Parts: sequence; structure tokens; C-alpha cells
Amino acid sequence: MNQDAILLPLNLPAGASRQERQGFARLCALLANAPEGAAQDHDHWIKSAKIKNLYDQPLLAAAAHVAIDLVLQGWTVSISRYKAFFAPPSVHSNRAAEKARIRRQELLRRDEQLRKGSVRKFVESMERTHQHGDQLVSVFNLMRDGRELVEALQRAGASAEVIKPYVQIVDSSICELTGFKLHDIWRYFRHTWSNAYATVPGRSMPILIRDAATEFHAVIGLAAISSPVVQIAERDQWIGWETDQFLEQVRAKPTDDIACWLAQRINAQQSEIYVDDLLREGILQPTDLTTPTSEVLARLRADAERHRQRHHQTSTIREVRNLKHDAWADRAMTDLFRSKRSSALAEALEIGILLGAYLSPPTAEALTKAFSDPKARVQMRRVVRRARGERVGTVIADLTVCGAVAPYNALAAGKLVGALAVSPRVLAAYREKYARPSEIASAMAGRPILRETRLSFVGTTSLYGTGSSQYNRLFWPAEVMGGKSTTRMGFHELGRSRSFGTSHFSEETVDALVRLSALSGSVVRVNGLFGEGVSPRLRKVRLGLAALGWPADELLRHGRERILYGVPLVENLRDYSLGIAPEPKYLLNPELPEADAKVAEWWLQRWCRQRAMRQDVLESMRSHRLVRPVRHGARVPLPAGDEMLEMLPIVT
Repeated sequence: MNQDAILLPLNLPAGASRQERQGFARLCALLANAPEGAAQDHDHWIKSAKIKNLYDQPLLAAAAHVAIDLVLQGWTVSISRYKAFFAPPSVHSNRAAEKARIRRQELLRRDEQLRKGSVRKFVESMERTHQHGDQLVSVFNLMRDGRELVEALQRAGASAEVIKPYVQIVDSSICELTGFKLHDIWRYFRHTWSNAYATVPGRSMPILIRDAATEFHAVIGLAAISSPVVQIAERDQWIGWETDQFLEQVRAKPTDDIACWLAQRINAQQSEIYVDDLLREGILQPTDLTTPTSEVLARLRADAERHRQRHHQTSTIREVRNLKHDAWADRAMTDLFRSKRSSALAEALEIGILLGAYLSPPTAEALTKAFSDPKARVQMRRVVRRARGERVGTVIADLTVCGAVAPYNALAAGKLVGALAVSPRVLAAYREKYARPSEIASAMAGRPILRETRLSFVGTTSLYGTGSSQYNRLFWPAEVMGGKSTTRMGFHELGRSRSFGTSHFSEETVDALVRLSALSGSVVRVNGLFGEGVSPRLRKVRLGLAALGWPADELLRHGRERILYGVPLVENLRDYSLGIAPEPKYLLNPELPEADAKVAEWWLQRWCRQRAMRQDVLESMRSHRLVRPVRHGARVPLPAGDEMLEMLPIVT
């Protein structure tokens, strides 16, 4: 036990039965002697502790699953006076040790997923040969034999004749060459990652990078552009739109443009809220919208709280499913959005009272006067926070998946995937895909509301906090994407993320915590509806830990600090991202049709050619073979003990 480690007493609350306490004590005694890196699953520990009928003991179930997850992630347990104390893993100074620890944590969850019958069935279906046209094909035809690629490189060098990368946006269509659904291809290769595959709430656009130099256009790598994490302090400060940072810049240098923007934001915030039902029910009078009083604000906040409680307590969850045919006003009147609307309107009216008066007319001088009023400054903070919250999900995105598969990964193809993931082809596809009414904004307004879809910034994180060979030094001349020859683009290091979240908890643990919170009579329900709030999984875990009486903030620190990276796509990053500037000044040409080929040519010359000259790289590539038995790094690695038929492609 590290003497400097924080010791957390984790024991069952007062309501636990004697049987539950005894079972938890036996489990903790076993966990205290668990070897480092123990990989047994939850059932192993439950049976070893002689715990039976776990489902009928909800307190014990939640506590046991949390405790097992913590130990499997590197926490240590000590027993003192019949109480269990847990200590988080120490921060390793050794880069290799820290990387191994995090990789072990990730593999535990991935292997848990790969053991599921539904996942196994999917993998088997992809590896089984099927008739497509006049050929028998399987997912193995989408892998490139390493020996063949080495021979091609030795004959022709790293040229476009040997590897011809291109971007393929994954949608509902079918791969013409293999007959597989594009999303199934993407999902199969995603299962080869060292961390578990998971769907991402909100926006998500999967991307395949394929090789036109092969018969079936083998998969080089994959990526996904998704909705960003809403609050990342390091990213927001780097962009320049963190609230206090931005306001300090404005205070030092006020402008008419920013004053006009603030006035427009105040008007837009109020005009994009559906009020018909509020007027109809007498919560508001028409004059309240132009001359609101403190009594009006109090009525709106009481209405918001009343409908918030109804949303969480009602047994029937009303959700509009088909947004193309169901009226936006119908969704606006659900308890969830009625609560959000009343609260947002109260805020908008209060901002208008305390800040709007200073901005009529909106000038730099008026802005200076507003800064002299503490109440107006508070309202400016609210306007900026709401503006950032609105735009962060539309002009900012995260690169949630990015990497190459074997044998291309040995040629630093991960860097190729990273560059292509922010290429004009991807930006245009993203803009086209999401050029539709915003679900939350439209439900708040009771009518279709379109948001900006032109991306200004793409962020990502390393898997490990010790570094990322994939994003390190990943810069390219902007001219390969149609930009200026004097400008370069790429992945800037922004800082390090806070090691906080739920990724170290298994699905078994989350289910047990959710059940415990429900049985404990929690007045808050997490229904997982779009618009209810960010990270339903995080909120569920918090509620369950609260029911146990355990410190959520400490237990949600998973100890996986990661390096943050970001790719700015525009020159006017702060002002366009906030909406102060209406048009983006792109660093690239977002309409450049031949960008894929230009990026591929840059990668071949900058990275691939050097790797292809190294004998150790070529030797590692040769190990990925498409002959019986299939031993290929792009094949899904089922956990030890799982037997699968050797479904082989036709290899010529």
C-alpha cells in the first residue's frame, strides 16, 4: 500500500442486512489479496466470496460490483477493524508502466464486451464467407496481406500505385465490392481497438479510409467525428472563448461588433422560446415579455420546477420519436421541455432587464458602462456561457475514433487517418449530414431552428497520458488541402484532461447502481432522453453511489489523464466559434475535390516512405497473413478460451 495514497472507507450503509455486510466483508478480504493486474471477471469474485442471491441484495450487489471494478483497475484494499479502505493507483513515473496499467484497464472492458453472445455472433457473421456476385467474400477480403504489401513496396516503393487511400463516409449504404453494410465494416474493425466499442450520444459520423490499390479496397483505418465533450477547460482557453477569459479581453478592448453581438444574443434567446402554452395558461401575460417583473420571473421558475419534478416522477415518459412528422410544438410541451423553456425564459428576461438596457444602442461605449455594473457583468457571463453551450455542439466536434489497422499501422498510417479525418471531404459531408433542424433548439422554439454546421475546430485526446505517437508532430502544409502555402495545419497539443468519468465501471456495475438508486426511492430519474442533460451514464452512476453513501467525486476519478489535441480549421477561431463573426475564414478549401489524393501523396512522402525502408517495420508487416490459420492484426481478437471457426477468404 502506498503510504501517501488517499484511503477511502467504503463500507455498506446502515440499511444493509447482516448477510450483506458479511458477504461484502468476505469479498473485500479476497480483493485485499488480489494480485496486481488480476483479470478475473465479476462472477469469479462473487463466487469466491460465497455470495448467493445477489439480485435480492441490491446494496451488496452495487457495492460488490463497484469494489471489484476498482480493484481490477489498480485500486488496493486494506482491512482495519473490520472496515475496508480503498486506495487509488499511484501515478507512475515510468511511462511504460503507466501505459501498461491503462491498457490493462481498457482491455478488461473490451474483453467483457467481446464475450457477449451478440458481439460474438456479429464477428462470426462478418468472418463467414458469403456469395456476392460471382465471388465468395468475407471481412478478410477487406484486410491486406502483409507479405503482399511488403513485396509491392519493395517493387515500386511508397507510391500511389501501391497504396491509394481515399475517404468513405459511413452511412446506411452497402459496400459494392463486398455486399457488407458500411457500418458493419466500420464496427468490425472498431472491435479490434484496445478499448471497448461504444455508441456516442448526439452527432456521430463514422469514416472509413480504404485502399483503392487492392481488389476489394482494403480498410486502412477508421475515424469518427462526433459531438464534443461540452466542458473542457484547456480546450476552451486555447480557443479563447472560456467565459472569464473572453470577458476580460472584451473589457480591455470593447468593440461595437461585440456589443451588437451581445444585443443580438439577448433578443435571439427570448425569441427562440415557445410561449403559446405559457400565455394560454396564464403563466405569462403578453406585456410580461416586454416589461417583465420579479414576480414574472418567480412564476416562470416555479413552473420550471413543477414540470421538472413531473418529468422525473411520472411513470409514462412522453417522447416525440419521429421528428419529420411530429410537430415541434408537441415536443415543446412535454414536461421535460416545458421545464427547460420556463427556466430559459426566466433567464432571458432577467438578462434583458439587467443588461439589455445598457445595449440600446449597442456600442463600445455602452459596453464599457455595462462592465461598471456588477449585475450587468453577471448577465454578460450568462450570455457568453449560453452562446458557447449552443455553438459547442455545432461548430466544434471531437475525433472520437482515429487509427489505422494492420498492416498499414506499421507505416504510420494513423497519421494519414488523422489528417484525412479533417479533410475537405469530411467537412463537406458533416455539413451536409447535419443541415437539418436542431432537435433541442427546435423543441425549445416549437418550430424548426437551424444551427451552423460549418466546423471551426476538431479536438481529440490520446489514449494514454504518457504521449501519442499518432498525433505527435502531425502537421501538414495547408496547401495540400487547398490553403495557403505559407500556412500549416495539424494537431496542436492543448494540455491534459482531468481524469474523471465512468469508463472504469463495467455495465454490470452501472446496472447494479441504477437498480439501487431506483429501489432507494431517488426523486430524480435519468431516462436517457435526448435533451435531458449530458452524460446519462455519469448521472446514473452518481445517483447509485449516492445511494451507497460513497464519495462519487473520488470514485469517478479513473486516473487516466490524457493529452488533449486540437485542429483549428479557421483563422477567426474565437469569433466565428461564438457567432460574433458570421463567416468562417478557412485555413483550407472546404470545396477542394482532390484533397484526398493530395493528403495521401503528402503522407506517402512524409511518413510512409521512411517507414517502408526499415527492415524491422517490413518484418512486422509480414506477420499479418491471410492463410490458414488466419493470424492478422486487423482481425477481432476474441478473448482467450473462445473458439472460432477459421473462415478464410479466397487469397490469390
